[in-house]
This record gives sequence, structure tokens and C-alpha cells, in this order.
Amino acid sequence: MASQQPCDSSSSKYPKKDGKSAPQDCSVQRRLVSATHDSFGPWMTLIKSLRRIKLPILEARRGRTQGPLNPLDVDPELPERRLIPEKNFWGDQEPLAKIPFQILTGHQHIVSSCHFCVDDTKLLSSSYDCTVKLWDAVDGSIVRDFEERPEAPVLECSVTADSRRIVAASYDKTVRTWDLETGKLLWKISHENFVVSCKFSPDGKYVVSGLDVDHGISIIDAKNTMTVSHIKDHHKRLVTSCCFDPDSQKVASVSLDRSIKIWDVTSQATLLTITKAHNNAISNCCFTFSGHFLCTSSWDKTLKIWNVYTGEFRNCGACVTLMQGHEGSVSSCHFARDTSFLISGGFDRTVAIWDVGDVYRKLSLKGHDDWVMDVAISNNKKWILSASKDRTMRLWNIEEIDQIPLVMQNKTALGLNVKQCEECDRPFSVYESDVFSETVTKCVFCRMETKDLSAEASLSSSEEDSPARDAAQARMTDGHQAL
Repeated sequence: MASQQPCDSSSSKYPKKDGKSAPQDCSVQRRLVSATHDSFGPWMTLIKSLRRIKLPILEARRGRTQGPLNPLDVDPELPERRLIPEKNFWGDQEPLAKIPFQILTGHQHIVSSCHFCVDDTKLLSSSYDCTVKLWDAVDGSIVRDFEERPEAPVLECSVTADSRRIVAASYDKTVRTWDLETGKLLWKISHENFVVSCKFSPDGKYVVSGLDVDHGISIIDAKNTMTVSHIKDHHKRLVTSCCFDPDSQKVASVSLDRSIKIWDVTSQATLLTITKAHNNAISNCCFTFSGHFLCTSSWDKTLKIWNVYTGEFRNCGACVTLMQGHEGSVSSCHFARDTSFLISGGFDRTVAIWDVGDVYRKLSLKGHDDWVMDVAISNNKKWILSASKDRTMRLWNIEEIDQIPLVMQNKTALGLNVKQCEECDRPFSVYESDVFSETVTKCVFCRMETKDLSAEASLSSSEEDSPARDAAQARMTDGHQAL
């Protein structure tokens, strides 16, 4: 045991009553020191340990971020940076519905419309900030602002199928067309009314515009800007959207008056009218790539698909009604190129992906902070583009959508089996509980087209038989008269 030093009486700090210091009790001093060491000893040990751990961590961090730099090295190799994904990479998706996406920022106001172009390598957008922008789909950078821009908010833009020209309609009552590659303004025309919608025909020959005050549509020659048709009072209220069919021969238009009209460019006549097609204003419309079906979206929170090829709607209405996909008004709709699915955007800030054949919502994409104004699908069906009132666009990767747990869960809950259509080779689903599921070998669209062809065949055969029936009736009439 180590010897203890004697207490120094001269160092005592306890004075006596006469002013002289008295010696302190050594045993009391030793007890105080021992008690202090027992109380704080564990804490001091812990602090020293933490210091020893913290120092290597700080050194490691400093070495990873900065690295040793040699002042004599002309071209030093900087350490490789590791990109940290943003916290909102998955957006506000449900845990089982995670879809990767990229946020595109650059507009200063509402993004009104969006499109894929140039073989899905570029994106096109228009905005209430009076601009039309071209984006790189790979890195999300802005490639070009199309100059000689409108002087008022741009409500819609469109691009030709060959991605050579674009057109935009603005609140300054003008329609402008640019060359996509050079950005040069090709022509500008002015209307007497506000232009709320514009679309190129698939063959690039025509441009159709939806007009505000006169409730009509205007079709012009895209080459010389000559007016082909100007139909005033085509609807009873404001035209909200218009589009060409795949053959560039028909124009569908929808309106706040809840009606659908299809205009024939060649015959200059209205082919069909569907009144009260929805329970509220119709916001948008789009054709399938066969041109046989038309989809409409509405403020009544639903979408409807109409067979406009045979006019079947006259007897039984819409062939498909998509409900319970949005909690608010539906603003936009777009078919995939092969009609395997449909997407829609809504004022509930979501993008819905619909399985058309099975008539249910496959998935809901969440993340926008405000209304979704427009949606688009890439030609390869791997990407969805959405434009929003929150001044951004989002590029969603849906390439592996069928492997998402929530999608698989929904299919299982519905009791669906996946089959391949013998006509078009597209996958489609049938219900396990359906007693005829084993006999169904075609998707819903091929079944509808087969039904249409059979109806046409029966109609033509009845028309061929009618002269024979007329002749027989005439002979019978002559016989009665002779008798």
C-alpha cells in the first residue's frame, strides 16, 4: 500500500476564534477526496472514452471529404463524390407503392401541359409564365425556351408525331408554331376570341383550336395557315378540349355543357353528338390509337370510354366507366400507345393508372403539392409525365409497375388471372370467379372490334337480301292482283 503524506497544518483554511489557523483533520480530508472520486470517477472515464472514439471519427470524415492534397501535384485526383438521394425520392407514396421519379423545376407559374417527343428523349411543356420549354428527359435540364414568346399565359402546347414542329395556344388570343430543332418561330395567327386548346393532327397537316366566347372550334392548314373550318356555336358553352383521331380526319371536342361532338374534316359535318355524357363539365378527351374508342374525363370525378366507331353508345351509353380513382375533378387523360392502360390526372394532386380491360385503378401516384393539370405516357410505356399547378413536372418510372407489391396485392384481392390475347398478343386479366374465364381468349378491345365486325357483316347481309325480298313481295303482289 502506498504511504500517505502527512497533513500540513499550515495549509489549513479553518481559523480559530483568536485569528490563528487550526490544523484540519486529515481523516476528514481523505474521506472528502475519496467521496469525490467515487462520485465522478465513472463519468470522467466515460468522457475520456468518448473523446478517444470521437477523434478517429472526425479524422476519418475529414480524410474522406477532403483527402490529402499534394501542393506539387498539377492535376490532383479528387475523391469520388457519393450522391445522397433526396428524402422525397419516393414522394408521398404508400409503403407498398414506391415509384422512382424525378422532379423538373424551371417554370415560374402553373405548368399547363406536357408531352414526350423526339423518341422519348425530350419533354415539352407550357406554362402560365408565358413560356414553352423543351427539356432533356435524361438529366431534366432545360434545352430551350422558345422565343418570341406569347404575352399571356400559355394554356396548351402540342407536338407533331415526327417531333418537327410544336404549336401553343395563349390567352393573348394567338396560336404560334415553332420549329422544334432550331427554335425558330414559323408563324403566328390571331383569333378574335380566347384560345383554350390546340392540337396538331397526327399527320401534321392541320391544327385545331378550341375557342372560348363563340363556343366553337377552328381548323387551319398548318402549312399556309388558311382556315379549313370554323364552326361557331359548335357547343352551347366553352370548349374545354379538342383532339384529332389517328387518321387526322375527325376532331373530337368536349365542353362545359357536358357534351361530346365529333366533326368530320372532309365532309365538313358533325358525325355524332353525345349530350349529357357526364354529370358535370367534361375537361379532356383522347382517342385510342385505333380511333375506335374515345376517353373523356370530367369534373364528376369519373372517366368514360365510348365506342365511337359503331355508335353503340346510342343504345347502352359508355362501354366503360372508371370510378373511384380520384377524390376530386379529373383534369386530363391519356391512353398508352397499345391501349394496355390509361392514365389520368386530377385536382386531388394524384396521377391514376387504370387497367382498362379489368376496369379498376391499378395504382395512384402521389407527390404533387397542387392540382395535376396534364399527363402523358412515353411511347415505350416506361415513363409517365405529369404537369402540375405547383409549378413542377414529375417524370415517373413505371417500367416495373407489375412487380410493385401493392399492384400485386390489388390483383390478388380482385381474383385476377393474367392471359395473353390470341388476337393482339397483349396481356389481359380475367376474374377467377367468372364461369366463362376459360373460354375468354381475347382482350376487351379485340372482343369489341370482333363484335363491331359481326354487326357490320349482319347489316351488309341484310342489305344484300333486301332486293330479293322486295322482288319476292312484288311477285306476290302481282299474283294477288291477277287472282
